[in-house]
Amino acid sequence: MPQFDVDLFVIGAGSGGVRAARVAAQYGARVKVAEEFRVGGTCVIRGCVPKKLLVYASRFADEFEDAAGFGWQVPSPRFDWKTLIARKDSEIARLEGIYRANLERAGAELVEARAVVEGPNTVVLPATGERITARHVLIATGGKPADQPHFIGREHAISSNEVFHLKSLPERITIIGGGYIALEFAGVFAGLGSKVTLVHRGPHLLRGFDDDVRLSLETAYRDRGIEILLERTVARVDKAPGQLRVTMSDGSMHDTDVLLSAAGRVPYTQGLGLAASGVALNEKGAVIVDEFSRTNVPSIFAVGDVTDRVNLTPMAIREGQAFADTVFGERTTRVDHKQIPTAVFSTPEIGVVGLTESEARAVYSGLQVYKATFRPLKATLSGRQEKVLMKLLVDGATDKIVGAHMVGDHAGEQVQLLGVALSMGATKADFDRTLAVHPTAAEEWVTMRTPVA
Repeated sequence: MPQFDVDLFVIGAGSGGVRAARVAAQYGARVKVAEEFRVGGTCVIRGCVPKKLLVYASRFADEFEDAAGFGWQVPSPRFDWKTLIARKDSEIARLEGIYRANLERAGAELVEARAVVEGPNTVVLPATGERITARHVLIATGGKPADQPHFIGREHAISSNEVFHLKSLPERITIIGGGYIALEFAGVFAGLGSKVTLVHRGPHLLRGFDDDVRLSLETAYRDRGIEILLERTVARVDKAPGQLRVTMSDGSMHDTDVLLSAAGRVPYTQGLGLAASGVALNEKGAVIVDEFSRTNVPSIFAVGDVTDRVNLTPMAIREGQAFADTVFGERTTRVDHKQIPTAVFSTPEIGVVGLTESEARAVYSGLQVYKATFRPLKATLSGRQEKVLMKLLVDGATDKIVGAHMVGDHAGEQVQLLGVALSMGATKADFDRTLAVHPTAAEEWVTMRTPVA
């Protein structure tokens, strides 16, 4: 058998790479992990976790406002951006320390440097020129913000990486994009008091989501004072004294303090030596893998966002675990990429699992649609007009629930449990015979009796 310096070399210490490295090391493998930035990856450092902390901060504005309807006299609150960012940074540093400690405890060695693939079993550290041979190489570099749209003055825009480190809260912010990243930041800045403008080239926000969900969120955002400019793009941006002047594709202009380009993320494969090593990439630059996360080069694997399969942190962790179990644990494991619950931490929040109505109609001829739209009990005293949307899609032939969608408070928490039910094959009859918990918003899932379509 050929001898290698390590059994596994992981490039990227994000959620998927760290899980794979830890589990492989626990199986007895000699493991090295290279990370060129910070341990924790997109989710921990500049994604899910810091963004959710900012979401929490932004929602206190609603609580202060709603309190008056319940008899509370709350003095006019003041918000301090620098305090929030400092507290966020402290928490991210703590989490990074935990990731590092977990790698160390598992017996994996962390290499704080950029690594590049030089062949099926060789990795190079460009900073030092060191070459390391590995029986297996795992690519877990995740994604990066997509390149700025091609408009004049695009150098004045920031990405979803830099937005976490703004020196002050902007009075006005313009956000390019209609996906979950753009919408989450729009909700954050609107809640914190910024004037927010969303610019999206499509006819509606959140392409790929259920149409009722898309329209419900658009209505809620407009009611919250967010300006939504659809079927338009940014044509140019000019630096003016103390501000940016944005010219739209329709010729209209408006001024802003910050321009955030949040038009999605792409696989981070540039400059990693993959193509030169024979690893096949698709047209988006994503690593092409099989059901076991193996590339066309037998010794090289890839997990997480770099494969552009399902770009969610829990999926990267699941793929990393499955890789380690299969390659080092002698437990052949496939990952199911279907029936995945997910949330958009907009305000109001979105939670979905299963098919959209248009997807379901293409599959099930007898589709039944159950829908409830209502003001939650809390709103009766607070006076808030925002409505909750809940929607169930049922295959009429089998009574099986094939999709569930929600817009409203705690939708992410609710869809986690709905995901359990749908993964078990729950039917509408199962929901109907479940006793409602009253008074809650969630009881609507088990009290909807008459299909609307």
